Amino acid sequence: MKYDVILLRYGELSLKSTYVRKYFETILVRNIKNAFTRETVPVVIGMERGRIYLTTMDLSKSIKILPRIFGIVSFSPAVQTTSNIQDISTIAQRLTKNVLSKQKSFAIRVKRVGIHPFTSQDVAVQIGNDIVNATHTRVDLNTPDFELFIEIRDKKSFLFTEKIKGAGGLPLGTQGTVLALVKNPSSLLAAWYLMRRGCRIIFITAKQSNEKAISFFLSHWFTDAEIVCIDQTRKEFYQQLSNIVSEKKCDAIVTDHTLETPAQAVSDIALLKKNSVVPILSPLLTMTQADIEHLCKDRGILL
Repeated sequence: MKYDVILLRYGELSLKSTYVRKYFETILVRNIKNAFTRETVPVVIGMERGRIYLTTMDLSKSIKILPRIFGIVSFSPAVQTTSNIQDISTIAQRLTKNVLSKQKSFAIRVKRVGIHPFTSQDVAVQIGNDIVNATHTRVDLNTPDFELFIEIRDKKSFLFTEKIKGAGGLPLGTQGTVLALVKNPSSLLAAWYLMRRGCRIIFITAKQSNEKAISFFLSHWFTDAEIVCIDQTRKEFYQQLSNIVSEKKCDAIVTDHTLETPAQAVSDIALLKKNSVVPILSPLLTMTQADIEHLCKDRGILL
C-alpha cells in the first residue's frame, strides 16, 4: 500500500514544561523544513502533542533525510484512516495481505489517545481475528515474524509496520554554544555528540585543509556553522581561544581526546584546561580508536 503520512517521534521533548516543549517543537519543525528545503523535497508539516506529521510525495528521499535531523527519535511511514474499527481493519488487512502466510506469525501493537467506545485490547483482538481469518496465519505476541502498529489518536488512526531509528537527542539550536577544536575526523565526532544535545558549534581549525571535511559534515547534518582558522603554533594561541570564547559567548570547549590519547596530546589538553575559562568537554573519553572510526563512518565524517 502507498503510505500517505510519516509519523515523527521526539522522545524527551515531551517531558519538558508546556512552554519549553512548544519552543523545542518550533525549533525542530524549523530544522525539518530547512533540511527538506536543502534537498528540494516538498513537505507539509502538521503537529500535535507528542507527534509531528509529515506529508510528502517523495517517501524514499524523506527516509534518507529524517535520520540526519537531531531531535527525532524515530519515525514511521504510515497509512492514515479514521478511528472506526472497521476502517482500521480494512487497512490492516491490506497491509498484511501480501506479507503474512500460514508459515508466519504476527502481533498487533495498539496505542490509543483520546476517548473511544473501545479499549486498545478490543482493537487488537478484533483486528487480529480479522487478519487470522483473512490470511490463516497465527498470533505470536512474544517473537512474531511481523508486527503491525496501530496508533489511534482521537478521530484519526495510523497504521505502520516499522519504526525507523533517528538521531535522537535535542533539536539543534535549543542549547548553548560550544567551541570545537578540529584536528582530525574524531574532532568532528566529538562535536557531533554536542550537536546531538542541541548545541550550536563554532569550529576552530589550524589547517585550511580541514575546512572541506567540516563543510561536508555540516552539509550531511543539514546545518551551518562558523569555521575559524587560527595559527596553533603562535605563542598567544590560548589567548586567541579565550578571545573567541568570550566574543562568541561560548559555554564550553569540546575536544576529541580519549584514554588512549598520546602523552603529548595529554599535555596540550592540560594546558588548554589551565588557560580556559569555560569547561572542557570530552565525549569520546572512553572510546577506542576502532570505536571512533566505526562511528565516524556512521555519522558521515570523512576519514
